Amino acid sequence: MALPSRPLVYARFSPLSNSYPSFSLFLPPSPLGRTCRSQDIAFGFGRHRKSNLRLLAGSRSCRNPCLVVLRSFAGHEAERGSCSVNDEGDEEEIEEDVDHEKQVEDEESVTSVAAERWDVLGLGQAMVDFSGMVHDEFLERLGLEKGTRKVVNHEERGRVLRAMDGCSYKAAAGGSLSNTLVALARLGSRFVSGPNLNVALAGSVGSDPLGGFYRAKLRRANVNFLSKPVKDGTTGTVIVLTTPDAQRTMLAYQGTSSTIDYDQYLAGIVSKTNILVIEGYLFELPHTIKTIAKACEEARKNGALVAVTASDVSCIERCYDDFWEIIGNYTDIVFANSNEARAFCDFSSRDSPMSAARYLSHFVPLVSVTDGPRGSFIGVKGEAIYIPPSPCIPVDTCGAGDAYASGILYGILRGTSDLKGMGMLASCVAAVVVGQQGTRLRVQDACRLAESFTFHLESSNALSDVSSDHISSL
Repeated sequence: MALPSRPLVYARFSPLSNSYPSFSLFLPPSPLGRTCRSQDIAFGFGRHRKSNLRLLAGSRSCRNPCLVVLRSFAGHEAERGSCSVNDEGDEEEIEEDVDHEKQVEDEESVTSVAAERWDVLGLGQAMVDFSGMVHDEFLERLGLEKGTRKVVNHEERGRVLRAMDGCSYKAAAGGSLSNTLVALARLGSRFVSGPNLNVALAGSVGSDPLGGFYRAKLRRANVNFLSKPVKDGTTGTVIVLTTPDAQRTMLAYQGTSSTIDYDQYLAGIVSKTNILVIEGYLFELPHTIKTIAKACEEARKNGALVAVTASDVSCIERCYDDFWEIIGNYTDIVFANSNEARAFCDFSSRDSPMSAARYLSHFVPLVSVTDGPRGSFIGVKGEAIYIPPSPCIPVDTCGAGDAYASGILYGILRGTSDLKGMGMLASCVAAVVVGQQGTRLRVQDACRLAESFTFHLESSNALSDVSSDHISSL
């Protein structure tokens, strides 16, 4: 079949089996003879990649963007999960260190879940977060600019931690991408119907107690950390200082997290994933661009989708060409906030987030742009769908964008064809995290949100069936 001059998105459906349904996203006229809405787009998965299609940019040239074909990713079968409101917790108050190493050793006995295939594999910085509430005077005293992110050395980190002595703060297995993956795993393990999601992270931690703490905490949150600790390495940390106006100031000490090598082991796990998510902070680390490119090549070769998180405006500005090298050649999904999206587009602050979402969607099949309390946008094929914000009383904005990304990924893996509904779920997840202290979606909230989204899907399918029956009877 010859492709039309106006780019369309094609797909086909292959009913392989009940356990391995094969379906894919499409925007042609619907089977009912009606034109599909712009937000009706879905990702699918099946055992036989050749029977499916997946979103690809027909032209990677910025001058001649064209979205023409689809390809899907492989799925897997897993046991159904149950809902529990007993949250094991992610964050530890740092008051005493006496029993810390023993606690880490105890938690190390938890066995990681082996999976034949990962629904989502993240490649990112593995860092322990130290988060606490401070006043503006604290930041001024240390000469820190509120609302910024700064990379610090070992001495600077020590100076800030000493200044926080006596304050109440918490430690968690942090990092932007790990926040997203924990939320996704909790949403995915609370299916009202459907299989659990297998979620994993690859990165770099040291063989120090903080590295053991990080790995154990992720395992307790059903996220498998697949990389081995670096001998004699120092685990990276991020100090997150939140002021009463819910603004966060971050100080990152990279440590061992700045080194991620692409070896045979990493290639093996990348080849077994359905969606590979690359954390944008990796782009500013020495030599990691080669690792990122090789991982993306391996993922695409094995039929996976590739997603990139923007992470930070300053990171984009410093690594602009490297970002576009990966986005232009491999990426299917981009997550960014309004300032990051404008930085990608080289837009000024006068340009709207909607314009940035539309522009980026000419080069990337699916673009997610958040705009804080003003809502968000999902860009597809040069169009942008507005997602209104979910109401909440902001307590801590740290992790809002990470939580939003988990909702988008969850919707994709659930095979939804309703981008508006998927965006609303993402907005609700972000609102829940913003309305609490801490960056992690709680288990009971994940359960409630997953049930609500499943009800939305079932209601939409029921309405579609009724409409189909009505039209057939005419």
